Amino acid sequence: MKNGKGNMDEKKRKQGKASREKGARFERELSKLFNEYGFNTHRGYVQFKQSDVIGLEGIHIEAKAVERLNPWAALQQATEEAEKRKDGMPAVFWKRSRKGIMVCMSFDDFMTLYKIARGKGYDAERSCIEPHQTERGDNIPGGV
Repeated sequence: MKNGKGNMDEKKRKQGKASREKGARFERELSKLFNEYGFNTHRGYVQFKQSDVIGLEGIHIEAKAVERLNPWAALQQATEEAEKRKDGMPAVFWKRSRKGIMVCMSFDDFMTLYKIARGKGYDAERSCIEPHQTERGDNIPGGV
């Protein structure tokens, strides 16, 4: 289009595609990290209305790769999707550029997980159990 509007539409399409690709990269990265911990996960299929990452039993994963996150809105989205899919506790995994991954969940769900961990003999005094290095060289706990 010769008017300025055509250029804006093209710019928005490119930004939307870049945003979707960034989200897909984070979902793959998150799945790979879960797999390094010994869980068999993979990226969900949007066309089948699946969670962002599949295979972490009992947890509905909503992955967000954004610089600014509204945690209440993101958790609300995760909660609504978890209720529809009946696939576990909603949890938002958030990553900013060049930063680590954060997890957001309701206090009640956190306490449920904590009680389960305590019931299975998890030693809260220890910071990690038999750490190992990822391919990137990060130390992560193993065997939890």
